[in-house]
Amino acid sequence: MGSRRPGDLLFLVKASAPGKIILFGEHAVVYGRPALAVPVNQVQVDVEVLNSSAQGVWIHAPIIDLHAELSTLPPDHPIGSVILKVLSSPFLPPSPSGRGAGGEDGIEIRISSTIPVASGLGSGAAVSVAIICALSSFLNRPLTNEQINELVFETEKLHHGTPSGIDNTVITYNMPVYYIKGKPIETFKPGKPFTIVIGDTGIPAPTKESVGDVRRLWLRDTNRFETLFNEVAQISTMARHFIETGRPELLGELMDHNHELLQQMTVSSPELDALVHAARKAGALGAKLSGGGRGGNMIALVEQARAESVAQALQSAGAKRTIITEIK
Repeated sequence: MGSRRPGDLLFLVKASAPGKIILFGEHAVVYGRPALAVPVNQVQVDVEVLNSSAQGVWIHAPIIDLHAELSTLPPDHPIGSVILKVLSSPFLPPSPSGRGAGGEDGIEIRISSTIPVASGLGSGAAVSVAIICALSSFLNRPLTNEQINELVFETEKLHHGTPSGIDNTVITYNMPVYYIKGKPIETFKPGKPFTIVIGDTGIPAPTKESVGDVRRLWLRDTNRFETLFNEVAQISTMARHFIETGRPELLGELMDHNHELLQQMTVSSPELDALVHAARKAGALGAKLSGGGRGGNMIALVEQARAESVAQALQSAGAKRTIITEIK
């Protein structure tokens, strides 16, 4: 929302976007199978857009040490490209206010984030969503969720090569999503809340690399990988049913099985396996890696009363940070 105080020379717009975590179906979702993902509001990206006396579009993102004018960035820069997409978007009609890209003055875009980069929490998509929401509102030409989602998906291709589309969908709509690539978005509501502990290995895990590796393995042994993807699809379908009917305690066994399948896809790692084992040993009902793998995050289904002790066990086993989130 925008705010202007009497005497202010600046017009300020703010927007934020949550993180996300995949519960089931990562990697298989790229090949047309369903996946379940939920927003994580304990972490988020915040974007401020305001008029600046400096000419041009200036971007300040201290978390990645970026302080630059838009025209100096390469065309495929993830942040620069999403700004360009908004400024040149076919979704944006002429501004009723007549304000263009900053009018006579420039634009300053300030980006801050508490979402770890390259950890499976959707930091790239969250940055894109927050930028698009803030910048389109600043230009007095807000977009629909559907339009935002489409713009972010195009930017996700720079991050992930062959993205599933799940990150941008969950974060844009800020709701639990049952997602099948190319099909209408299905949001859903849990029959009762349940608690997930997220453990971060602290190892950057760019999704583009693991997705590319799985694709090469799939091309080499298509029948085997199609079988793995079909098993994951069954797990995702069952998981949605258990969540919607208020039986989330049954998700633990599905998590354990899904993790084994991801290990067979070669996307786990010793660090992820150690955290999964530590969570189970500490009393989690089930645990698995989440996201692209090879690093990044794992998740554990826990009874709420055990959440803190499982989080402590994960930290003792090497997790660099933990997040306790309630899915509701």
